Amino acid sequence: MDNGKPKILIVDDEKFYIDVLVDLLKDDYKTVVAKDGEQALRRAASDPPPDLILLDIMMEGMDGYEVCRRLKENPAVSEVPVIFLTVKSEVADELRGFELGATDYISKPMSPPIVRARVATHLELARARRELERQNVILEERVQERTAELERAKDVAIFCMASLAEARDNETGRHLLRTQNYVRVLAEKLQDHPRFEHFLNPRNIRLLYKTAPLHDIGKVGVPDRILLKPAKLDDDEWELMKKHTDYGHDALLRAEDELGTTDFLELARSMVLSHHEKWDGSGYPKGLKGDEIPIAGRLMALADVYDALISRRVYKEPYSHDDAVDMIREGSGKHFDPDIVDAFVALQTQFKEIAATYADQEAGASEAGMQ
Repeated sequence: MDNGKPKILIVDDEKFYIDVLVDLLKDDYKTVVAKDGEQALRRAASDPPPDLILLDIMMEGMDGYEVCRRLKENPAVSEVPVIFLTVKSEVADELRGFELGATDYISKPMSPPIVRARVATHLELARARRELERQNVILEERVQERTAELERAKDVAIFCMASLAEARDNETGRHLLRTQNYVRVLAEKLQDHPRFEHFLNPRNIRLLYKTAPLHDIGKVGVPDRILLKPAKLDDDEWELMKKHTDYGHDALLRAEDELGTTDFLELARSMVLSHHEKWDGSGYPKGLKGDEIPIAGRLMALADVYDALISRRVYKEPYSHDDAVDMIREGSGKHFDPDIVDAFVALQTQFKEIAATYADQEAGASEAGMQ
């Protein structure tokens, strides 16, 4: 632009037509001329580029078709509208030009009113297209911002709801943060493993991270006399405690029935119900065995047990990290999926760092992870 005037590049190897077009357009536009194809490509690539190009087809050396082809290959000027100037009027010639990216034709000899009208029209169309693209970018940014706000609000709601369940059990919200991050690093470690790659894609890993805090949401249905008992549970009490997996699953299922199912709710329900299943089939609530246990439940099983082992309980002191690692190794093929145990052993330093980052300020009481 020059003082707000659109910039027009006029390309023709005949001085007569250049003079006619410059005289016709100079009052309303900044005009730049090129007398051959090579010069046209150089001047089109100037800063700023032209807003529109009037391009003769029949030129010595590089013809207008080739100039147009090269212009459209250059991302810096590919969107600049090109109007061909030609004495050709065959349909095949026009089709070739449009296929190369031209926006219009002006026939020679030229009619001044037609030249002015078509230049003005295509400049306005180009301006409108740029404005639409700009508005689309703004709209996309606003959509992304709004989506991020909704995601944050959902995450806060999930964490608050899960924290309420943990608070009844004298747990801290940091247990949720620890297990959430344990699950994430395990999933990322296993995402290329042949047994897990079908499920552990980036989207599902993100969902696992977000659903993990809900794994014990069913504790809200466990009576206080059991949940808050300041000692280890007896057998009858433990049977009632185990029902928290069903309570959580059924609550999420009711939410699906009322609000419609989502991948998030399905994955959360799977994790809630299955995170106390054991690889050898001795877990609960369904006694699932091996690959029958959903991957989400297998990942959370190890994360939850590790955190229970290293945490203080009313009936036990915390185990050291090294002791917890040894105990989980011993549970490979019995309590835990062996491949998940292998990933855990490889990641044990990261587990220790996560535990330190989200360490409890006060120790609380909770059910034992390996009862």
